[in-house]
Amino acid sequence: MLEDRVNPIKLTDNKSGETYELDFNRETLFAMDRDGFKIDEVTDFPATNIPKLFYYSFRKNHRKMTKSQTDNILFNVLHGLSPKMLERLIVLYNQAATSNNVQDEEDLAKNADVTVEL
Repeated sequence: MLEDRVNPIKLTDNKSGETYELDFNRETLFAMDRDGFKIDEVTDFPATNIPKLFYYSFRKNHRKMTKSQTDNILFNVLHGLSPKMLERLIVLYNQAATSNNVQDEEDLAKNADVTVEL
């Protein structure tokens, strides 16, 4: 593995007791790509893209959450994301993007089904 896995963000609504786990997987990234989302535009267009990134982070584990529900959490419960939360969401996104595409040389060498020469 290239690096240690970063843990998802866990949000707990103290009023309802509901816990949400924010993370990304390949399916989430495919949906984001289909919708034209670009991670490198998060800081260029934060008013549009931070709420989208937050919404998509629910998709892996909470598929029934609507954009209006995640917007409510983002704006009315959290009152926005902290820089650390935003950074973690971006790291989680990047982790999902590379998890099945990039291996270190040692892991690649252990794959008995294919020989790779560079």
